[in-house]
Amino acid sequence: MDFGAVLQTNPPASRTVHLAKLAEQYGFSHVWTFDSHILWQEPYVIYSAILGQTHRVKVGPFVTNPATRDWTVTASVFATLNEMYGNRTIVGIGRGDSAVRVTNGKPTTLAELRESIHVIRELGNSRAVEHNGSTLQFPWSHGSELEVWVAAYGPLALKLTGEVGDGFILQLADLDIAKWMIETVRTAADNAGRDPMSIKFCVAAPMYIGTDWDHMRNQVRWFGGMVGNHVADIVAKHGDSTDVPRALTEYIAGRQGYDYNTHGKAGNDHVDFVPDEIVDRFCVLGDAKDHIEKLEALRDLGVDQFAGYLQHDNKEETLRVYGEHVIPALNGNKQAKV
Repeated sequence: MDFGAVLQTNPPASRTVHLAKLAEQYGFSHVWTFDSHILWQEPYVIYSAILGQTHRVKVGPFVTNPATRDWTVTASVFATLNEMYGNRTIVGIGRGDSAVRVTNGKPTTLAELRESIHVIRELGNSRAVEHNGSTLQFPWSHGSELEVWVAAYGPLALKLTGEVGDGFILQLADLDIAKWMIETVRTAADNAGRDPMSIKFCVAAPMYIGTDWDHMRNQVRWFGGMVGNHVADIVAKHGDSTDVPRALTEYIAGRQGYDYNTHGKAGNDHVDFVPDEIVDRFCVLGDAKDHIEKLEALRDLGVDQFAGYLQHDNKEETLRVYGEHVIPALNGNKQAKV
């Protein structure tokens, strides 16, 4: 099982780079960042610094979108980073949330998302692509490798993921919901003539090592509010007809708007509608044993990577315990002599 650390690019940028270096030292394979250029610092600039000061981790947005960045520019950034640092980038992409809503925009259509994935992936893998009536390619790019993973919740987005995604990003760690969504994506892949097992599955959620459950819950309750944004879109579009599990949709009944000024922040003052039960189901909390137990269950469902959000007050300690206890337990310690 791979492990990713999900960071916000809050200033100073050196702090983000420090946490990325620490994540690599503790055995994480990926460092992801939010991509919301108004709320936080520009992540694509910081990727270069992270890659320049690490040796192994892959970096990428969690997640970008087709609206705020030109698709060819996105592809060029990662193809350039791959040339500089040896194919150590990855792209997570969705229709758009905070990056577009803060500027009074709207998420893109699924058709636009599908086309953007194709353009970014082809150019990012040093291949030519048809775009806007022309055949385009990077004449300077040779041997670049770039996977595009799709973040999705709703039935149509899950179908698209199965049809075109290299990976699936599910931003919550509820076992029942994860099981349903993985099966839905694999079915869509099979129906499209793809190998369902070729799609990599990433579950992302806040990870917090601790024993004070009230404190931990209050540090990560923001996550239920963030997920609620996407769920509210699904309910608004599909109503009660959606096939999405009720465990995902019922808790937003008390939701009354959302303030992006505190998006993804501990102490968020407008997520009181998120009950403790949802916090516990969506997140990975407790001591090392609690984390290992839940992650083993996710692995058994077919999850290839757990990406842990670190938007709380216990970043370094959580990384340390993962490096010394959780990651070895999930991936096994090899014996020198048997």
